[in-house]
Amino acid sequence: MHKFAIGQSVDLITTVLRPAAPGAYEIRHLVPAPDGSPENPRYRIKNTAEKHERVASEHELTASSRSVSA
Repeated sequence: MHKFAIGQSVDLITTVLRPAAPGAYEIRHLVPAPDGSPENPRYRIKNTAEKHERVASEHELTASSRSVSA
């Protein structure tokens, strides 16, 4: 079951191996969890500073207090 909803603003937890644009991301699509990890569903997310969408696991996201600006 997904914790976040389509249209919700989230922050992506960045790492050295996964740099990302700063700011809030918008949840665009809910992606089913992989068979081996049903407790960690995935999401397609988009930041207005980037031209592409990303796929992120739920444990890589936190709820954002910022709104996504168009």
